[in-house]
Amino acid sequence: MNHSSQQGIVIILVLVFAAVFGLSVSALTSFIFSQAKLGAGKEVREQALNIAEAGLEYYQWFLTHNPGDTQDGTGGVGPYVRTYSDPETGEIGSFSLDVVGNESCGILQSIDVTSTGTVNSDPKFTRTVFGRHATPSVAEYSYIIGDDVWAGANREITGPYHSNGGIRMDGTNNSVVTSAVSSWSESFNCNGGSASPGVCGDGPNSTLWQYPGSPISFDDMETSFPTIKTAATTDGIYLAPYGSTEINWYGYISAVDGYHLIFNADGTVDIYQVTGTNWTFGYRTGIGYTLDYNTITAESFIERRTIPTDCPVIFVEDKVWIEGTVKGKVTVIAADLVNAGYDPDVIINDDINYSVQDGSDGLTVISEFGIYIPPNSPDNLSINGIFVAQGDRFGRPYYEGDVKTQLTIKGSIISSGRVGTAWLSGSTTVSGYQNRDNIYDRLQTTNPPPFTPSSTLIPEYILWQEL
Repeated sequence: MNHSSQQGIVIILVLVFAAVFGLSVSALTSFIFSQAKLGAGKEVREQALNIAEAGLEYYQWFLTHNPGDTQDGTGGVGPYVRTYSDPETGEIGSFSLDVVGNESCGILQSIDVTSTGTVNSDPKFTRTVFGRHATPSVAEYSYIIGDDVWAGANREITGPYHSNGGIRMDGTNNSVVTSAVSSWSESFNCNGGSASPGVCGDGPNSTLWQYPGSPISFDDMETSFPTIKTAATTDGIYLAPYGSTEINWYGYISAVDGYHLIFNADGTVDIYQVTGTNWTFGYRTGIGYTLDYNTITAESFIERRTIPTDCPVIFVEDKVWIEGTVKGKVTVIAADLVNAGYDPDVIINDDINYSVQDGSDGLTVISEFGIYIPPNSPDNLSINGIFVAQGDRFGRPYYEGDVKTQLTIKGSIISSGRVGTAWLSGSTTVSGYQNRDNIYDRLQTTNPPPFTPSSTLIPEYILWQEL
């Protein structure tokens, strides 16, 4: 090979290596620029998210000073755009707010706020967050009890459990258990009436027990019965006082009859007038022995009503028996605003189900006095709902020798007095349900039926998510 040929090969190799090097440098440069661009894009997206969240925080501040205002103080329709500034660099972007009030019976229940954040330096990147602003409802709990309570060994409870008194937890709790007291001395506590810790017992999950905590005020749960009665009379379903009452030996006023509601899966309710009942000799905690007229023997069909979707409230000024399959969000209230000295009970006559279990159905039952399971209840009883006994308690009275098998509750029990659905002699169930499972319904926590009582009077975002 001559000298000229060797030079030619060298030149070709140099050119090849130069081309490869140039391509590598070009690719590396492109990669560096693309990574820089991607990093800048990520930074802008994070800024946009921060600005969107600032929009939610701003509107929460605004609602604190302007409760119920869904127009950002403008009196006009949205969206409402406000600039967002950094303390050091000044204005860096803006958030746009869409605000919608959720009403039932023409009364505001919650406010939905959608906030979209934009950065001035690159407005094509936006982030959107959503918040539902309301007072937290009692649906966040499996139980709220206003008195000392004993959860027996045959209980399994899923969902937060709270008492304003002491708690003896012999059952299985799968969520936090909170007591508002540091100690208590009721006879059924863990030390035979001597002082016991706020939460005590033989339950297996004591690491979830907390005391003392803040009490939950039953006064804050008080529902405006006159306001809701007016709304139900105008736009919902209202049932006037009907039944007769009698006074037992202890001065307790008991209704002999009233109304019977059977819910249907098509969104209707069958309304009966209860014309005859049998009494059963029973014992109620806090009241004593009484004749309970809770077993229906005769009734007269009144009508089938479609439950209004814009005001799904049934206000009954009498004792009421309930059962059936609920469609949509429905609230039943039993309260007598006409006859002084009488507060009606609600009787759970049979199973209460939802037509679907995706959260679009829900039931809240509020009794001015107590909510009770009658002696003729099914051997296996399953109920869905948020049950609020404002004046007395949720439970099943002691009926001698009347032992049932299984009680399953999906939802929340809110009871001013001590709850009890089983009566024991030693470790043997002598009345009530032998096995009891309680599961709170998390799908109701952010969208409960209208007028579900609140667990606090301080509104907040009960739902916060990125869209």
